[in-house]
Amino acid sequence: MSQAAAETSGLLRMAEIEGRGRGLVASQPLRGGQIVLRDSPILLYSALPLININQSSFSSSSHSSTSNMYCAKCFRSLLSSSSSSSSVVPCSCCSHHHIFCSQKCLSAALTSSHSLWVCQALSRLRDCPSLVLEQPVERQVQARFLVAAYHLALFFPSQFQILLSLEGSPNAPDTTAAQFLHSLISSLCPPHPPLEGFSVELTAALLAKDKFNAFGLMEPFSPRDDGQRSVRAYGIYPNASFFNHDCLPNACRFDYVDTAPDHHNNTDIIVRVVHDVPQGREICLSYFPVNENYASRQRRLMDYGFTCHCDRCEVEANWSDHEDDNVAEEEEEEEEKDELMDEDHHDQMASSQGQGNADFPHAYFFIRYMCDRENCWGTMAPLPPKDDATPSNFLECNVCGNLKHDQVTDASGGEDELSMDD
Repeated sequence: MSQAAAETSGLLRMAEIEGRGRGLVASQPLRGGQIVLRDSPILLYSALPLININQSSFSSSSHSSTSNMYCAKCFRSLLSSSSSSSSVVPCSCCSHHHIFCSQKCLSAALTSSHSLWVCQALSRLRDCPSLVLEQPVERQVQARFLVAAYHLALFFPSQFQILLSLEGSPNAPDTTAAQFLHSLISSLCPPHPPLEGFSVELTAALLAKDKFNAFGLMEPFSPRDDGQRSVRAYGIYPNASFFNHDCLPNACRFDYVDTAPDHHNNTDIIVRVVHDVPQGREICLSYFPVNENYASRQRRLMDYGFTCHCDRCEVEANWSDHEDDNVAEEEEEEEEKDELMDEDHHDQMASSQGQGNADFPHAYFFIRYMCDRENCWGTMAPLPPKDDATPSNFLECNVCGNLKHDQVTDASGGEDELSMDD
């Protein structure tokens, strides 16, 4: 977040956090459910491969590109009831590989994100065997990002400078990917008009910015997915990128890609605090579902270049150390503790009593703020407080959208005004 943007909201301010770099802290006391940030992306791109190599043929009539499950502008699902087949419009310039949910979205894309160069570049990359057949799928997605980033540099240079100002420096894998992708883009689809500074170094820097700052817009939730939702699109949200991670977050982010009434803002993300937060406390998100165990969390956070030492990790690290010292003798006890964090044993969390116990003092967080819907594992935050600051007695899941009656708030005097949607 730019410091000006953070502070003018009146709710957050930028601060240097010891051992964590820049972060966002509450500039005043916050109530549970309060919206502390609504952020729009400066760049959006599909998270899906350019083509699905498992398909035996590619025909424009069948719209075989994997991107065509979603609108190429607003990323709404084209399979939803709100997107009728009669309103779907293909781009005529790229062999119907990019589909839009309406003429309005297509027109908006042609003046913003889907320029003629973008259209031609993606088409040429899609027809390149060395990319779509010989490289991992991740490389195709990186190619999508770079095309979007170079388009930003050509047509929206001030936003491109914001992208370059975000955290993230390239490492060896970034440089290796950059060398391949820069060579490919230079030969097949160099930015047009020519871009000053177009180089391997710039490409590597951009890949690092993407890795450290991109937020995923997830595919619609389904209990049948066994908790493994895929990403439909990635976005760079310049303000939200300054939230640091905590394994017991005091805020979570919501998106309403398929349900927001306004297509223009449906890719915005909204950050709400999970519970009351005092002034001066850092506001943190979890970078992944909160149900993951200690080892899994630490592995994933290494991709961001750090080891987490939050309160929860300090507790669970002791479990791991104890297990290493006496694996055979303590195996049964450690398994019981691990079940508190295992997605297949969520019900055992709900059976815990009180605010936690000596072995797992944070159990209360999971009882109250983790969604208990099958295979969801989302974080729940109260609905925004009413105009008179009365707290809501309903919690909303940021993954499946389920509403749950918050008995704690209700017991403290909240009024039951909503009918639950089971």
